Amino acid sequence: MPPPCRYNMNNTNTIYIIMGKSSCGKDTIFRRLGARADLRLKTIVAYTTRPIRGDEENGREYFFMDAAGHEEMSLAGNIIEERVYATQHGPWHYFTAQDGQFDFRLNPSPRLMIGTLESYEKLRNHFDGCKVVPIMIELDDGMRLSRALAREMAQTQPKYEEMCRRFLADAADFAEAKIARAGIKHRFDNQDLDKCEAEVAEFISWT
Repeated sequence: MPPPCRYNMNNTNTIYIIMGKSSCGKDTIFRRLGARADLRLKTIVAYTTRPIRGDEENGREYFFMDAAGHEEMSLAGNIIEERVYATQHGPWHYFTAQDGQFDFRLNPSPRLMIGTLESYEKLRNHFDGCKVVPIMIELDDGMRLSRALAREMAQTQPKYEEMCRRFLADAADFAEAKIARAGIKHRFDNQDLDKCEAEVAEFISWT
């Protein structure tokens, strides 16, 4: 059952979902916002079965889990929403779990997490009674591709084919028709990281 958000006040019943195409900077924005004491945000960490990258930490970007762990959580009914991507290295699962992170009674603070258009729509339906607010981070495609390539080149085992697949898939996943259908209105340009963070923080403080 969803947490009883009706008992909370102000924006403590709010779940903010940072989303955007790959390499747009949403992970950095997420970490910066989560570290700001003035916003009182509790960050939510999602799960994935994809391999951890060299610059990531388990429990920071994601909880990294093998196929057996994913199946165990699924059988226990603890998965709220899930997306599966057919990558060049097999299926990778990304999912949100009912693991206590959304318990507003124990911690009445607004939540902040990273998601997609698909996960936003599923979470909005699941947490009926909570306010689920999408925040889209945008960046020029050329800059995104340059960042993605630099990040992949820094890995011990670069996965260039998967990088290209994901870059091309973003065009379909974040098509303007889908953005409109999901009712996404709050879009922030990340050409200047500090400016983007400030604009998103101000938006959060007023919602």
